[in-house]
Amino acid sequence: MANRFEIDGEEVLDGEVKPFGNSAHVTVPKRWRGADVKVVRTSEPTEQDEE
Repeated sequence: MANRFEIDGEEVLDGEVKPFGNSAHVTVPKRWRGADVKVVRTSEPTEQDEE
């Protein structure tokens, strides 16, 4: 069963986490620069780290 979170916010963006060097990133609109954001994972990762 998933946890449920309630977050007050201004806008919601659905996206996919993509590889970025040794990490990963989510692209958000340029107009969000300087804003505080929260990222919530809503599914299990489909790729595993290669070590």
